[in-house]
Amino acid sequence: MGCCTGRCTLIFLCTLQLLSALERQIFDFLGFQWAPILGNFLHIIVVILGLFGTIQFRPRYIVVYTVWTALWVTWNVFIICFYLEVGGLSKDTDLMTFNISVHRSWWREHGPGCVRRVLPPSAHGMMDDYTYVSVTGCVIDFQYLEVIHSAIQILLSLIGFVYACYVISVFMEEEDSFDFIGGLDTHSYHQSPQDHVELKPVKPVEINNEH
Repeated sequence: MGCCTGRCTLIFLCTLQLLSALERQIFDFLGFQWAPILGNFLHIIVVILGLFGTIQFRPRYIVVYTVWTALWVTWNVFIICFYLEVGGLSKDTDLMTFNISVHRSWWREHGPGCVRRVLPPSAHGMMDDYTYVSVTGCVIDFQYLEVIHSAIQILLSLIGFVYACYVISVFMEEEDSFDFIGGLDTHSYHQSPQDHVELKPVKPVEINNEH
């Protein structure tokens, strides 16, 4: 089977998802965001699985990818709510680091146009707290950059979900068609020419012993 439009599009979407997930994983590592790091890792594995299933005509792998895209959309919606502080959530908590560190998003201090300045230790206590760092001049606040990243993930996942469902339906139809044709061929192959011979009764031959 050649590369149909839906299958080629799904391969392209999976490739984009891999690239975007790897880019996001790098910056989450730099910010020690352990919860997003774990989510990105699982996402990369499942996308690779979906890509393999699309290339190798394995509908079950694509089904796993389809289910995961729904979960991935839910996770990214939560991240958007977290950084926009919807429903009592606060972006200043340590939820994304599993409360094991005080690190924040890498974009908080390294966003476009941001100028990072460490305040003198005399004015504060410990130097490892982010409250002792002054960041000014940011073109876009870090929470909006995180929201943009999550919005891109949601968009790619929704499109991938639609095309994955389409590719699964195409694979299933082709498998049904192949089984139907194969069943006819098998029946005709096992059918011997003798099945078409009409059997006629044979009359007994009388033997004359008189000479």
